[in-house]
Amino acid sequence: MAIFSSGKYSTLSISKRNKMVIPDGTWMKCKNCSQTLYIDRLEDNLQVCWCCEYHLPMSTDARIKLLTDEGSFVAEDEELRSVDKLEFFDSKSYADRLKENISKTGDNEAIRCGYATLNNVPFSLGVMNFKFMGASMGSVVGERITRMIERATENRRSVVLVTASGGARMQEGILSLMQMAKTSGALARHREAGLGYIVIMTNPTYGGVTASFASLGDVILAEPGAMIGFAGPRVVQETTKSTLPEGFQTAEFLLNKGLIDRVVERKNLRKELQFLLEIFHKTV
Repeated sequence: MAIFSSGKYSTLSISKRNKMVIPDGTWMKCKNCSQTLYIDRLEDNLQVCWCCEYHLPMSTDARIKLLTDEGSFVAEDEELRSVDKLEFFDSKSYADRLKENISKTGDNEAIRCGYATLNNVPFSLGVMNFKFMGASMGSVVGERITRMIERATENRRSVVLVTASGGARMQEGILSLMQMAKTSGALARHREAGLGYIVIMTNPTYGGVTASFASLGDVILAEPGAMIGFAGPRVVQETTKSTLPEGFQTAEFLLNKGLIDRVVERKNLRKELQFLLEIFHKTV
């Protein structure tokens, strides 16, 4: 390639062109519309696609930050860990799966529980993490939720649960299904004390979670497009041999059928939760 320098031509040999290098983790594609989304901007937009309004998953830390006063969340029962009591093995042992998920997510279970404030109103908060074994409900998930509810009852606080789950944890067999009754019993005592319980269903919320504590809220909110049910649409269709209606098991469909109370966009969740907590707090 010829260049001009000091009134004379000279030749510069370039072996290769400079290429723009885009670091990993700079962008991703929307799961709904395939639009390219820059991750920094996506975080600022609360993990919601600005092209189609699809609500992407949020981390537990981001959820807690969204729904609480800054620095107010105090985690509880973090020392409780799942163990492979049944020595369950499929393609690998349950113990190994637990280690892998702890390493992958940075969390030691599929839910974080604690207490916090929102606009200075105290409440108890549990946030499920779908990236940890599909937020499956095992013994520790049930125990953390039950303890959180019992403390909230004792301290006369409302409870907020952000749900996302594939259902009961098969690696724990009947022990996982027992959590449905245990959490429901704690919620019954909480309600008898005249205290509020708010559920925020996110995508997806299925199985034993939907069949127990996720459906027992005094107020049940859901994010737009969240899939909610007991068994998935494919299983339902194959079992019933019928054609499912359009939008089956979406939050909007279930709102129309009366299972949930409101579909709330993520950008409005904090304000909505603040309003509800203040109402319940005034009744205590």
